[in-house]
Amino acid sequence: MSAGSDVLAGEDLEDDLIGSWTVRNIVSTLVPLLIALSVLQMVSGTVLETFEDQLLENPSLLVLVPVMIGTAGNLGSIMCARLSTQLHLGTLEFSPDNPDIRANVGAVIGLAATVFVLLGVASWAIGRALGGSLGLGTLLVITIVSGLLLAVWVVVVSTVSVYASYRLGFDPDDTTIPVVTNVCDITGVLILFSVVWVVI
Repeated sequence: MSAGSDVLAGEDLEDDLIGSWTVRNIVSTLVPLLIALSVLQMVSGTVLETFEDQLLENPSLLVLVPVMIGTAGNLGSIMCARLSTQLHLGTLEFSPDNPDIRANVGAVIGLAATVFVLLGVASWAIGRALGGSLGLGTLLVITIVSGLLLAVWVVVVSTVSVYASYRLGFDPDDTTIPVVTNVCDITGVLILFSVVWVVI
């Protein structure tokens, strides 16, 4: 790392991480991580169960939940993959002034704004077909606000995951995507129903 900055040197990184690219090291890293994340997924299911009445009352929300948390995981995977690539190339600088970081953040927010608008329309249409009563405007507010909040959270979690993984000596390619997708599952549910509670 260069003095006075947070640029990660590609040569040092290559020496550190290539030595860990063995089946034993990958398995020993991922097994404890996946066990912990499996427990987190069970917590996510428990949290979702607490909103059962609202989901049954509003079919549009029932349609919305899996797609929203899945989309958040996809956005997080994109962000992690791009940051990890820059990390391995030795060009990643963890700074708000870094144009690459800003471009990645802008891309994730832009994708979220587009996808969650379409998701709001689709969930309204399916909900109406299933007998739901939520209006299009209400669903658009719910999907856009919760989607953008979730996208910002995805950016934060992805960046912190890549940085922490490197600092702890783990290969971000192994650890960051499982962490981000699982964390976004439970927080996505909480963000969505917090917005639903405010709007409805």
